[in-house]
Amino acid sequence: VDARAIPIGEKTTMKLFSTTEPLGVTPEEIGSVVGTYGIPEFGTKFVRQMLEDTKPTTFAELIRISGLSHGTDVWLNNAQDLIRSNIATLAEVISTRDDIMLYLMYRGMEPTLAFKIMENVRKGKGLTPEMEEAMINSNIPQWYIDSCKKIKYMFPKAHAVAYVIMAFRIAYFKVYYPKAFYAAYFTVRGEDFDAELILQGKEAVKEKIRYLESRGNDLSAKEKNLLTILEVALEMYARGFGFAPIDLYKSDSVCFLVTENGLLPPLKALQGVGENAARSIVEAREKGEFISIEDFRERTKVTKTVIEVLKSNNILKNIPETSQLSLF
Repeated sequence: VDARAIPIGEKTTMKLFSTTEPLGVTPEEIGSVVGTYGIPEFGTKFVRQMLEDTKPTTFAELIRISGLSHGTDVWLNNAQDLIRSNIATLAEVISTRDDIMLYLMYRGMEPTLAFKIMENVRKGKGLTPEMEEAMINSNIPQWYIDSCKKIKYMFPKAHAVAYVIMAFRIAYFKVYYPKAFYAAYFTVRGEDFDAELILQGKEAVKEKIRYLESRGNDLSAKEKNLLTILEVALEMYARGFGFAPIDLYKSDSVCFLVTENGLLPPLKALQGVGENAARSIVEAREKGEFISIEDFRERTKVTKTVIEVLKSNNILKNIPETSQLSLF
């Protein structure tokens, strides 16, 4: 689909994959020249670099990028080098397994042989001498033949199309319904959200990102997941949106809520407060306000550790320790 043939809303969304313009922020503010943080299949550092190299302007090009990013030895040391050296364009390089058969047939090769070559290449078996000779006789460029020899695995085009349709829909919401997008994103990735850190504000998030990035490949899996969350949180701050303080009576157990005062994190967003504890608190508060920490503990059945986390984050402020009344 050519970007010129789709409605204006989709045109603006399309720009998200090559610039930060639709978000109203600069690359310096969020640390990326494209606006795809949080977009499935397009938000990783690896694919963001692909977007920078290829600068897609059409939906069809996004499909090609999806195919390239899911193959083995399809992009790195292959298509990326061809594009960077101006030997071939994004539209010409091999991106999905279907490309091979269709291209060879277009160049006059017999369909059965074109299919066999596609199957060999996509399985990582390369080309037999007979196949290579047939390609030479069909005037297939040498760079194309060499590219086929390097490939170890290829994505089917139908899968790439399905992934891009999903990603594009989510990108549309990111551009036009940002609060709903961030609420949904953080809810899904709630396990990695560190409310105590992120609610400190934009500068605290930037400082933590700098620290994690300075450690390079030494990050644990948990720290890598946190870095991804922090990048999206920084972008959200840069777009002028913020978070409301976690509230004992207003916060949901697991879902981020859109409010007039900002995105309201759930109780689970606090490190140390698990989902079961959060749900227990929400269920208990439906029966009325907590009159003391003692009452809170008895009704929620949460552990002492959870209570300490809530206290340290001022969630239980103004609630006395016991239910006893003093007469003096």
